[in-house]
This record gives sequence, C-alpha cells and structure tokens, in this order.
Amino acid sequence: MLAGMLATSSCSHDSFTPSDSSQTKTEGDVKIFVTSNNRAYDFYKHYQDFSNNDNMSPNTITLDPNTKFQTMDGFGAAITGSTCYNLLKMTQEDRTKFLTETFSDTEGMGMNYIRIAIGCSDFSLSEYTCWDDQNGSFALQNEEVNYIIPILKEILAINPSIKIIGSPWTSPKWMKVNNLTDLKPHDSWTDGQLNPAHYQNYGTYFVNWLQAFDQQGIKVSAITVQNEPLNRGNSASLYMTWQEQLAFVKSALGPKLRAAGLSTKIYAFDHNYNYDNIADQNDYPINIYNDPIAASYFAGSAYHNYGGNKEELLDIHQQRPDKEIIFTETSIGTWNDGQDLATRLTEDMQEVALGTVNNWSKAVIVWNLMLDSERGPNRAGGCQTCYGAVDINSKNYKNIVRNSHYYIVGHLSGVVKSGATRIGTSGYQVNGLVYSAFQNLDGSYALVASNNTNDAQKITVSDGTNHFSYEIPVKSVASYQWK
Repeated sequence: MLAGMLATSSCSHDSFTPSDSSQTKTEGDVKIFVTSNNRAYDFYKHYQDFSNNDNMSPNTITLDPNTKFQTMDGFGAAITGSTCYNLLKMTQEDRTKFLTETFSDTEGMGMNYIRIAIGCSDFSLSEYTCWDDQNGSFALQNEEVNYIIPILKEILAINPSIKIIGSPWTSPKWMKVNNLTDLKPHDSWTDGQLNPAHYQNYGTYFVNWLQAFDQQGIKVSAITVQNEPLNRGNSASLYMTWQEQLAFVKSALGPKLRAAGLSTKIYAFDHNYNYDNIADQNDYPINIYNDPIAASYFAGSAYHNYGGNKEELLDIHQQRPDKEIIFTETSIGTWNDGQDLATRLTEDMQEVALGTVNNWSKAVIVWNLMLDSERGPNRAGGCQTCYGAVDINSKNYKNIVRNSHYYIVGHLSGVVKSGATRIGTSGYQVNGLVYSAFQNLDGSYALVASNNTNDAQKITVSDGTNHFSYEIPVKSVASYQWK
C-alpha cells in the first residue's frame, strides 16, 4: 500500500493517507485511489467490496464494454535534463523511493510513458545536439551520458515496460537556414528552418540517436518530428511547416527508419490545438495525411494545450479515425497558480487528463517530472515561470511538493494499464462530474472520475454484474479498478 511510503514529502500528514485512516480496508473487491484538492486525501489507497444489495440508485454509472473507443498507450511525464539534475541531487535512497512511488506498477502510481528530448530542450543543462560539428560525427553528449541515461536505467529497473517518446527541439545549427528562399546559414539555436539540402543528414541523425539509445538498453518506441514546430521563439527551436514536415518525412526520415529496420512510431505536429493561429497551418497533420505516401510513415499526431481547445482532438479523429492521437505536453506555472492544488487539481483533470482521453488521445504526458523550488534549473530564453509535476526543495533536495500534474497522471496510470481500451458509459451525469471507463487487458475494469462540484457526489458504479457505491469528496479525483 502507498500509505506512508514517501518520506520525501513536504506534506504535514502521513504521505498518501487521510487523517482518519484507522479503518482503512487493505483488501477487497475494488481498489480505490482518491485525492482531494485540500490534500486531506493524498492519493489515498484503500479497498471496498461489491454491494450485495439490489441496485436502486438513480446515480448509477453503468459500464458498456461493447462500446469501444481507443486503446491506451500510457501516462507519464517528461524526463528532462533539469529533472535528471534534480533527481541526481537526491540521496540514492530518497530517489529510489520517489521513482518507485511514481513508476512502479505494484508499489506506486505505475506511470508508464516518458518523453525525452533528442538533443537539448528548454529545460536542458546546456544547448547542444548530438552532431554539432559538421565535420565530425554523431555522438551522445554529457547530458545523455551522465544524466538522462542513468535516470532512465533506474526507472526501467523499476518498470521495464515503460514507453519512451523522443522529440527534438532543434536540428544541428549547421543544418539550419534563415528561410527557404534565401537559404542563408542560421547560426542560432533559436528559430531557423531545416535546409532541404540536409534532409538526408537529418534523417540519419534520428537513426543514429535511436540506435545509440538502443545500444544503452533503452528502446525508444516513438518520436515526434519536431517539438512545437510553429514556435520560433523557444530557446532551442526550429520552425517547420506541415509542408516541410511532409517533405522531410516522406523523402528522408520515414525511408531511413525503415531501411534501418526500426519500427519506431512517428507522430506529426507536436504543438498547440489552435496551430498558433497561423491560418495555412490549420489541420497540420491532416494536410500531411492527404499525401498517401507520407501518411504511411505516420502513426498519428501529437498535441499540446498552450492554445486552443481540446475539442480539436475530436475534430482530427473524425477526419482521420485511422490515425492515432497522443497528448505530449502541458505545463503549470506562476501564470495559472500552478502550485495551488485547490485551483488546479480538478480543472487539470477535466481539461488535460480526462479531457484529452475523452477526445481520443491514447496517451497523456505532462512536462517536467521534477523541477526545484526555484523553478529550475532553467536557461535564459526558456520558461522561467514553470513548475514541475513535483517540485523539490533546492536547499536540501529532500522535501517534495506534489502538484496537480503529478496526481492527474497518477490517477490514470494507477488503474488504467497500457493496452487498456476506453469503453462506453451511460447513466448518471451532473455538470462538473467528469469520468471515463476502461477495460484492461487482464479483463479488469477501471473508472476515473473528477468531481469539480461543490458537493460530495455519491455514485454507484455497475459493470452489469457487480456494483458498488462510493462518495467522491468535494473537489476531488477518484480512481477505481476491479475484476
């Protein structure tokens, strides 16, 4: 049981345990996790039995396993250079406890999807790629060798089934030009465009990076072609229109991955719902899919939520239901009261976690897993106002504050396992109560619900054979799993 497990928590109560936990059931038919926005319940794990009474409740949510939606890949966070720096400042004992709590499928939340940068990101310890010298050769750099890979290996030792997706923030600078008309060299980490003359070199770069991680025993199962391709202003960035992404993948990246025998999935776009309000970039992935050869290389598309509405995911799915959708980045910060769980917990659950899943996303990945209490390490030109899914005290690298993004991902990964299918539901609905149901590969059912109302919500959950009732506290999230 998770109760009392995390010695590094900064919360005053016992970790993951409510103050009145003396009657906690430690076994039963239904496994339950609950978190309230006042931390009275802090990913509190307990059990409940099925009801033996006839179900007469008007507040019944009935699962419909015959109505099937997407298959789930997983839920997790980004393991950036900054995250790894902070983790490696912890004692080995404290780090193992935290990583176990986060990634273990038996002793923790079971997070199982990680995003890493291909080269540097805006939360790296320096600006670099793995082929900065045009006359040299590809090589993993200090950040991968001494930070990223050691942490990934510790996580994989805890949960070997972790999925990993890689995203580049920029190509090597020598591959960049100022624009596609002048084609002048662009010697800057920020902005610029990929020179078509280097499409083949850049395709080789991806292959080399995937193979280098594989040689370290780390299989990267998916990549996006470019992080935030319509963002010219990030500290490390590369502007890439859908026309360019189509041409690069069709002529170089796709064929090179196949020639190397790599089954790595490729996801298009990896940016905001509103396409940064650039009119000719609307429906970015759909425009790529309209080329059948290019489309054959793409598993689907990836999205962030820094602009626009999550309903864009539904629109993309309806246009191309044969292509996958994943959600790869969202952040909290000073701009949205990121450390205020009272504000963020149910809103982020509604808009990010369940919001994307209920619009066909197969995965939910939040930004930095861990930053420090100074919102770093960070670099000039990157986000100076971001919080992590958790924040660690930079004075002792021991005390941890768990923020909303840690809980919203954990409430999904705790009960919804990789390969699960989202299934239909019917019955009780009230404004502010959001939920989604799943069937795992082992046949077990899962329900994740967010109560953003001002009242406790007593619901009854039925799978058609068994049922149970549970009162979700005000402004709380509850997850259930049962066979």
